[in-house]
Amino acid sequence: MAYFLGIDLGTSAVKCILIDEAGSVKGSASAEYPLLQPYPGWAEQRPEDWWEASAQCIQALLNKTGVKPDEVAGAGLSGQMHGSVFLDEALQVIRPALLWCDQRTEAECEWIEQQVGRERLGELTGNRALTGFTAPKAVWLRNREPEHFARVRHLLLPKDYVRLQLTGTLGMDVADASGTLLLNVAQRSWSADVCDKLGIPMEWLPPLFESRDIVGTLTAEAAAKTGLKAGTPVVAGGGDQACGAVGVGVVRSGIASVALGTSGVVFIHDDAYTADAEQRLHAFCHGVPGKWHRMGVMLSAGGAFQWWKNHFGGEEQAKAAASGRDVYELLTALAEEAPRGSEGLLFLPYLTGERTPHPDPKARGGFVGFNLRHGKAHATRAVLEGITFGLRDSLELIREAGADVSELRVNGGGARSPFWRQLMADIFGIPVVTVNSTDGPAYGAAVMAASGVTTASIPELCGQWIQEVTRTEPNPQSQSAYNEMYDIFREQYGILRSTMHKLTESAAKQQ
Repeated sequence: MAYFLGIDLGTSAVKCILIDEAGSVKGSASAEYPLLQPYPGWAEQRPEDWWEASAQCIQALLNKTGVKPDEVAGAGLSGQMHGSVFLDEALQVIRPALLWCDQRTEAECEWIEQQVGRERLGELTGNRALTGFTAPKAVWLRNREPEHFARVRHLLLPKDYVRLQLTGTLGMDVADASGTLLLNVAQRSWSADVCDKLGIPMEWLPPLFESRDIVGTLTAEAAAKTGLKAGTPVVAGGGDQACGAVGVGVVRSGIASVALGTSGVVFIHDDAYTADAEQRLHAFCHGVPGKWHRMGVMLSAGGAFQWWKNHFGGEEQAKAAASGRDVYELLTALAEEAPRGSEGLLFLPYLTGERTPHPDPKARGGFVGFNLRHGKAHATRAVLEGITFGLRDSLELIREAGADVSELRVNGGGARSPFWRQLMADIFGIPVVTVNSTDGPAYGAAVMAASGVTTASIPELCGQWIQEVTRTEPNPQSQSAYNEMYDIFREQYGILRSTMHKLTESAAKQQ
């Protein structure tokens, strides 16, 4: 029996899975690493921590499943996007990586759009300059840490650093590279024009691959550290969103996916390159060779629910610890006690700024509409409704662009909740589907590995291995009520934007 390894480098932990030749999951393991936040709005991690955790995770998975090293036919990687790994001439890490959720580069983004031209930047890269992307981080390094900038010889993304440790080979897939703001997305090649205007040497950028391409094979040193066999092929893989879409079978037109992780992503497959003229949606290369995708990203989806749990779910956490139940299951049960619409209470989920449809690092969250009748159940439901309204913002942009979406496949923590699936179906107004693959990006990375070492294409494998498990239809009465609430939700950012910015700037002065 041959097995395929999927490695997903998340924001808080790495997850590894093994799937067999029938696409069934043999087992999984995970290992955590710290998040560094030296200043408000900053988010960093040590690339060395990713590698140590990944090696431990792979070893634990092999021990747990009993799969022998020579039974692993190939490996693929998925990872958090946009993070900047700066390496010197000896391939050593220069400083901690700036992550996708780091917000320090607002001034650099403004400079990039002035330097390249916002319209021209959109034509070349399919995107605006946003604080999460990689190029602004490189510009920030030049502006704020010139001694580090002078040492840079290679620029990688998080999962590509782990692959470098596995294989000794530099490389990047075009799906993940789409989020650097340095790729000509339509042509699937580095943009010499953008690099020249930003002063980023093209020699820093690694060779590009499609996600199923074999980039290298496992070195003897990496084999000893992970327990895998030297010479095991390692494919390029993809960013977590491309891998997550592959993991739920969004490899053809007409279906979209919602990924409910720390962030929230609405993702749609495109057979041809299609950019949003106003650059509100991201246009990226897909993990499927020769295909593209568009997506909208809200920065705090599951992260907003986690924030609510951490600060206001103490009672539920205690009950969960005593009963062995999941704390989020208890919180969604509490939310279900409140009526639809939370009796006029709205939650704005902009806890770490926002990206789609409001590219605004100074956006802030809040509740609107509290009265004396509202209690914890109302507020909990409002948090879930507000997150889902924020996701609908992206879906509406996709619809406005002319895409016909008849089905939404959901993955991530929220996919386990029947209540939240019904909430999404009612707010989105289309069926919400779960599938048998529940390991998201890690599963997609394993599919890419299987495709890379066999003759099967990624869509062929998805068609064979991924099946529908549940389908939740919209409730017409709830859909109508939520349409009205959503219209009110959409107004709030414009009304409160000035207040959000003043509060953000006032807080900054007190630091």
